[in-house]
Amino acid sequence: MKKVFSVLLALLLLTACTRQARETPEPTDGAITSEPVSTASPYAEEWAVLIDEIELMGVHDPHVLRAMSTVPRHEFMIAEYLDQAYVNHAFPIGYGQTISQPYIVAWMTELLALQPGEKVLEIGTGSGYQAAVLAELGYVQVYSIEIVPELAERAAATLQRLGYTTVHTKQGDGYYGWAEYAPFDAIIVTAAPDHLPAPLAAQLSENGRIVIPIGPPGWAQTLWKFVLVEGELTAYNMGGVGFVPFTGPGVEAHPTEDASIP
Repeated sequence: MKKVFSVLLALLLLTACTRQARETPEPTDGAITSEPVSTASPYAEEWAVLIDEIELMGVHDPHVLRAMSTVPRHEFMIAEYLDQAYVNHAFPIGYGQTISQPYIVAWMTELLALQPGEKVLEIGTGSGYQAAVLAELGYVQVYSIEIVPELAERAAATLQRLGYTTVHTKQGDGYYGWAEYAPFDAIIVTAAPDHLPAPLAAQLSENGRIVIPIGPPGWAQTLWKFVLVEGELTAYNMGGVGFVPFTGPGVEAHPTEDASIP
């Protein structure tokens, strides 16, 4: 009964949105083959309940669900919140940043509609959890930027320790993207600026997608999905979300009209 109540409560709090059905790709030979939700884990029961909850909330891509059931979220938590690793909430990780709610991680990953061989850029490595989920898909190249030096160092070490050695990490201002490896087929932003950064839009490949929360500070923004077709960005409003603010010299130096929402 407790589980059912928590799921219903989470569903009531969500902003409804429409998702298009799509075919999911098969992993390539480079896919990670870890077994999902090991019964040997001390978190096995809570972890399994969380995956069920994420699916009930609308995430249905089997590859995303498998990645979520394979990446050990507790490895990315700070000690103070370790016992809540598989609670479907965001938690602090220090330096004013958070590890995102598992449902949001799964949903944003699904919205990217990633295909085998594509290159994805994450802005805001944070704990490294989202980057690990992307890497666990097994069929995409992952690049991730974090502006806070201490978090960038910690996340890189955690990813290496857990075997996600193919994730490319960098400490720097994500507003400007990562031109060295552009263009990207998909870009995911895990902090909220008040506009779409023009450099990110410029580093998107044809038919590329950006999933990004946009809005003022204060945990009330809109999640947008942008798709680039024939040089034009089309914006899709995915509903209300709450993220920490996008920080750094880049977003502070550029006015909102640099890359406004169509």
